[in-house]
Amino acid sequence: MNQALQLGFRTFINLSSFPVDPRKLGIGRLTPLRGKVMGSKRRSFSNSSSIADQNIDKKLREAIDNDNNTISDNPLLQDIKDDPSKIEAMTIQQLRTALRTAGIPPEGLKRELVSALQSYLAKEIDGAGESSLLADKQDPSSNSDKRISMMMETKSVEDQVQDANSFSKVSKVQQSRRTVKQLQIKGKTVDVNAKMVATEQKKSACASGRMTSLTKKKASSDVDSKYVSAKNRDTLPVNLSEPWTILAHKKPQKGWIAYNPRTMRRSLLTENTKFVKILSWNVNGLRALLKLEGFSAMELAKQENFDVLCLQETKLQEKDVESIKQSLIEGYENSFWACSNTRLGYSGTAIISRIKPLSVRYGLGMSDHDSEGRVVTAEFDSFYLLSVYVPNSGDGLRRLTYRITEWDPSLSNYIKELEKSKAVILTGDFNCAHEEIDIYNPAGNRRSAGFTIEERQSFSTNFLSRGFVDTFRKQNPDVVGYTYWGYRHGARKGNKGWRLDYFLVSDAIADDVHDSFILPDVIGSDHCPIGLVLKL
Repeated sequence: MNQALQLGFRTFINLSSFPVDPRKLGIGRLTPLRGKVMGSKRRSFSNSSSIADQNIDKKLREAIDNDNNTISDNPLLQDIKDDPSKIEAMTIQQLRTALRTAGIPPEGLKRELVSALQSYLAKEIDGAGESSLLADKQDPSSNSDKRISMMMETKSVEDQVQDANSFSKVSKVQQSRRTVKQLQIKGKTVDVNAKMVATEQKKSACASGRMTSLTKKKASSDVDSKYVSAKNRDTLPVNLSEPWTILAHKKPQKGWIAYNPRTMRRSLLTENTKFVKILSWNVNGLRALLKLEGFSAMELAKQENFDVLCLQETKLQEKDVESIKQSLIEGYENSFWACSNTRLGYSGTAIISRIKPLSVRYGLGMSDHDSEGRVVTAEFDSFYLLSVYVPNSGDGLRRLTYRITEWDPSLSNYIKELEKSKAVILTGDFNCAHEEIDIYNPAGNRRSAGFTIEERQSFSTNFLSRGFVDTFRKQNPDVVGYTYWGYRHGARKGNKGWRLDYFLVSDAIADDVHDSFILPDVIGSDHCPIGLVLKL
């Protein structure tokens, strides 16, 4: 193991700067902690002034209507129009210069300047109806006023949407629990998955601390509003900073809302409550993750202050494990690794813990299933914890039969045996989106590995029907939250994902689950971490 990897992993588990001492020994002697649940990156952006919003919007419309301020006449604006991605990278001074050139007052914070310039470009583009992110084309003969008018027909939705003068401007969006409304735009139908509400209304709620409660199952977010395509129904609004807060689904049902960890994660437990906090993450190659520029595992550890970390798809070889274990520093001396010995640099699971387990097992105890390092089991005082990487059915579903007739039943029987002595927590990548709410495009993936009817039925038969509870779905029955996004086609930016990672627990301890959550803002893999807080 080279020096760079050792240093990288040392950073990954270095918790010396925690605000409290690590919890050691057994679960029964665990000292409650008050950790930071959310990092500063999750804090909402400051709200802009409604008066400034109205003034900028008025100037936008005036600038658009002014024939002397067209993009084609100005090299600066034309350059930005040719590559809208440059807007986000511009400095405040550059943004103000561009806005002045367009005849728009350069007022507000950088976020507001970016939004104003994006709005101007989106409206000025010659009849195309295309924004900086969405390139769907409409009638080229229509002018800006007509396009704005068409977009504002959302006011016909039930419970009239409040007047919004700037359709492409940053606005507050609240996911509606009502059935998706359909709007008629020039004879074409588009689906609207979100309901615009007044900026002042949301600012008032934030200022008074009255964030939407979990019981009401509503979520709010800052959104960069984009054109809704009349041609492409699966084109959705995109929030560049928090795309997961947008309800991205091809067939959303009544009452579904997007997952927003800033508003949906449960509050911290009191100091007198004993609990254990577990994180699970398919890292898609641990060495690659640790070398990734910009990734800060230390920051993640400080923010979440977990007791146990379960990993999947580590892709480590057995010869690497000892070097990694020697790199572990005080607080996380307990680590247990399962590696594939039939295909090197493949699969692999691990459990890293600051709590010493009573015992550890590897695999399912069956040679047919234990050659790929897919299971590690750690026994603690009051439960068994399994880090599991369920086989993917693969291209052409070549491993589907093995998956549903051998692997899933074997894992199910194994955990039921464990359950005879104490409760079981089963976590990891199950390579299955169980329900339609768990995948962005259910209709298009009926025969795709991870969403076949056979895999979904197997998930129900071998786990849910045998007394195990999907903790995230129990806590969030109507919430669309994904844990995996393919690298191709910008799936993560558009929140076009799958929920493949789970915390399943024995029914006996399901009511002791204080929180089951997703960390969609943590990058470094095509999966994101998930977490569980269990009261002891």
